[in-house]
Amino acid sequence: MYQFRVIMLGDSTVGKSSLLRCYTEGVFLDAVNQTVGVDFYVQFVELEPRLRVKLQFWDTAGQERFRSVTRSYYRNSAGGMLLFDLTNRASFESVRQWHREVTDTVQPFSIIFLLVGHKSDLAGQRRVGRKEAEKLAASLGIQYIETSAKDASNVVQAFQMLTVAIYQALLTGRLAPTEAWAGVKRTASLGPQHPALV
Repeated sequence: MYQFRVIMLGDSTVGKSSLLRCYTEGVFLDAVNQTVGVDFYVQFVELEPRLRVKLQFWDTAGQERFRSVTRSYYRNSAGGMLLFDLTNRASFESVRQWHREVTDTVQPFSIIFLLVGHKSDLAGQRRVGRKEAEKLAASLGIQYIETSAKDASNVVQAFQMLTVAIYQALLTGRLAPTEAWAGVKRTASLGPQHPALV
């Protein structure tokens, strides 16, 4: 069994906590309190027969005043979910800054990102087009998906995409577990080893 640590990134109110609650608990809370510092969530997934992954999520506060706290969590993350609000242009324009801040902090380690346009249910209030978001994702060398915690659209798919991308990065050697880095852990006692990774 593997443990992947994933950090949720993006401006305040883009819906990081709502997306996580929808995925891990199957609930949508219209009024979620703003995250203070970092919250933790866990979800187990089976990528393929006999290959289980424990996903450990760090839900970070988007406000600037918590940035020094959340920055310390970047280095030990294997994945990063970069969220913006499809109805909030400024949150989209912040994506590059979030991406740069994390990549600058985690060097020489790698982190696998997924760009997520959230609140796709609010189509009438949309301020960012799909093609524009796809272009940004391509320029960062990452995948893009649109989600909604309110109607659960693409929520499971988004986390599956990121989990698979992390696993593929392990297989190709782009991510390499070390004693000094806790982004990926192998816990042989919790399940059979995957033959491709022994």
